[in-house]
Amino acid sequence: MRDDGAGWLPWLVEEAPWKPAPGRWRRHVMLAGVLAAIQVIGAVAAKAEPPAARPLDVAGVLLLVAGPAALIARHRFPAAVLAVNLAVAVAYPLAGYPRAPFFLAATVALFTAVVAGRRTAAWVLVQVAYLAYLGIGWFCANRLGLPASARPEVHEAVVVALWILVVFVLAEAARIRGQHYAEITRTRVEQARARAEQERRQASEERLRIARELHDVLGHHLSLINVQAGVGLHLMDSRPEQAREALTAIRTASAEALREVRGVLGVLRPEQEAAPRAPAPTLDRLAELTADAGIPVRTRVRGIARPLPAEVDRAGYRIVQEALTNVRRHAGPAATALVTIGYDDDALAVRVDDDGRGAAAPVDEAGNGIAGMWARAAALGGTLTAGPLDGGGFRVDARLPTGDES
Repeated sequence: MRDDGAGWLPWLVEEAPWKPAPGRWRRHVMLAGVLAAIQVIGAVAAKAEPPAARPLDVAGVLLLVAGPAALIARHRFPAAVLAVNLAVAVAYPLAGYPRAPFFLAATVALFTAVVAGRRTAAWVLVQVAYLAYLGIGWFCANRLGLPASARPEVHEAVVVALWILVVFVLAEAARIRGQHYAEITRTRVEQARARAEQERRQASEERLRIARELHDVLGHHLSLINVQAGVGLHLMDSRPEQAREALTAIRTASAEALREVRGVLGVLRPEQEAAPRAPAPTLDRLAELTADAGIPVRTRVRGIARPLPAEVDRAGYRIVQEALTNVRRHAGPAATALVTIGYDDDALAVRVDDDGRGAAAPVDEAGNGIAGMWARAAALGGTLTAGPLDGGGFRVDARLPTGDES
């Protein structure tokens, strides 16, 4: 059974009992039956005790049963049910019937109305009923022909007032506790929703990262394979030894591409993936990258090399790789490239210049290559520009923050 603010009286504050739910209707009928039985049995037991001026009859039994019966609808109509029970609680003692626990149903109705948030209505109804009870019992008893036993004593009026206050305090405490638990529940739901959204966002970012990695890996190595295959075909008959070198380069590039693809896709099944078979793509492997570029490449390092955040190191490598791939594709067969790596205080600077055709090739001809490099830099909070140089050639210039600014 759930706890929605008053776990110690769950039947009194359970919400939405009219929604179809097995057992909920039976519980409300059972509570009404138990309270009716207690009130009737109490009246029967007190029948022979003075000063009862009026014996318990059918009308008295109906009054004792009417209040508990109305409680079945207390959650849907809390104020109306409270009004019915207060009318019964006033009519029964003023009619002079034997003293009995006739107030139990009214107590439950008052508690439920306050917990349901009908505090103002409950307070007004209780005050009207209390004043009616005292006014009729003290000032109208003779005129209405009420028995002397129906007139409330002063101490009885005080006890009733105290009882009403106690019920109000307990009900208000239960209501506040219910709101507290409801707020906790809402907070937990929001936190769960935020975690799910964060996981979805991370999954989307990871898929994007994998797509970029695959684009860079496949674009670089397939471009190299294409160039070397063209060289091999051209020299197959005239210079077989150089054709052999081209085929060896193709085999090396294809093996390296397969290793890197396995490394990229390995994150999709980490529980089945063994240790990486190839080193991670970092700037420590820059010499290998430039040696296998398929074009003459010079390397220059500015500043003092230092360990970089893994994502910055990997992004720098991939930007150089993609830039060299574009040089090989678009700069022409005689092009050379210069790769400059700058270790600034708060950033990694990556620049790739070539002396090829430059503006003769449209900037967007590289397709997703430049866009991918730009997105990779932007994901780290960096910048990237790419465009033709005034004197010919093309430049890719990136700056990636390292987050260690002092």
